[in-house]
Amino acid sequence: MAGPAESVVAAARRLITNLIASGETRLRLAVVEWEAERDRMLTMLLLAGAGLITLSFALGMLILLVVVMYWEDNRLLAIAICAAVLFVISGGFILSAKRVAKRRKLMAATLNNLERDRQALEPSHD
Repeated sequence: MAGPAESVVAAARRLITNLIASGETRLRLAVVEWEAERDRMLTMLLLAGAGLITLSFALGMLILLVVVMYWEDNRLLAIAICAAVLFVISGGFILSAKRVAKRRKLMAATLNNLERDRQALEPSHD
C-alpha cells in the first residue's frame, strides 16, 4: 500500500505530464497555424504582385490612349485628369489595405486556446 507521500508524488507527476502534454498540443497547433498563415500570405503576395504588374501596364496604356486622343486640344488637362484619377484610386487601395491589416489576427485559435487554458488554471472565485 502506498503512503501519502507517494500519492502526492504520483499526483504531481501526473499533473506535470498533463501540463507538458497540453503545452505540446498548443505548440503543435501554433506551428500548424503559422505554416498555414505563411502559405496563405505567400500566395496572396504572389497573386497581388502579378495583378499589380498587369494593372500597371494596363493603366499605362489607358493613360497613353487618353493623352494621344487629346494631344492636339488639351494634352495637359488630359494628363492632369489621369494623374488625379490615379491618386484617388491609390488612396482607395491604401484605405482598403489598412482595413484588411486591422481585421486579420495572426494565430487566433492558438491565442484563444491559451486564454481558455489560463482561465481554467486560475482559482475559481465562488
